[in-house]
Amino acid sequence: MSRDVYSGRLKLHGDEHDSTLRAASNYAALLKKLNRFEEAKVLLRKTGSVARRVLGNSDRLTLKMRWLYANALHEDPGATLDDLREAVTTLESVTLSWK
Repeated sequence: MSRDVYSGRLKLHGDEHDSTLRAASNYAALLKKLNRFEEAKVLLRKTGSVARRVLGNSDRLTLKMRWLYANALHEDPGATLDDLREAVTTLESVTLSWK
């Protein structure tokens, strides 16, 4: 259902609308919860860059998407050392931006 909501928002509003980005974040969170890490990471890479460009680096939704991405990197059983480093760097950046 989350995939359908995201797809519907994407068709209705386009990829830069805040409701589309919110739906993408919710969909990615569900993918992560279902241990579908690769799909979550791909979605968050794509939509996270749009969120940063449209909403800004310190926007709450942008920070949430970056946090989800870092957690998907970290929780993936196939994570490499580079993935873990990227997760730490991303989480540090999110923490500094949140303040």
